[in-house]
Amino acid sequence: MYEIKVEAQFSAAHHLLNYEGECEKQHGHNWKVEVFVRGENLDNSNILVDFKVVKKELKKVIDKLDHSDLNELEEFKGVSPSSEIISKYIYEKLKIEIPLLSKVSVWETPTSCASFFINEF
Repeated sequence: MYEIKVEAQFSAAHHLLNYEGECEKQHGHNWKVEVFVRGENLDNSNILVDFKVVKKELKKVIDKLDHSDLNELEEFKGVSPSSEIISKYIYEKLKIEIPLLSKVSVWETPTSCASFFINEF
């Protein structure tokens, strides 16, 4: 089994719904996104998926999030845009173009992240 990882970043504001504490107030993060792609077979160049393809598709997804108020985006209307929900959103958008996508992790601080993946066991 092979695995590759691509990283990207975006900055955005949000606030959590149904939450009591500081995060219920609007605040911002510089999120780091990690995208993992897994597969058993390499192409003729011995590449699982070209890094530049993954980077290009990831950029398309996070460009919509970058420098926005996530709560105001249609995709998150009425939904608490937590790191968990953001990782699922990115996963679902990327999976369409990157079928071997296995996991998306979203870091809201250098020490805290949430991931979304489909357990295929």
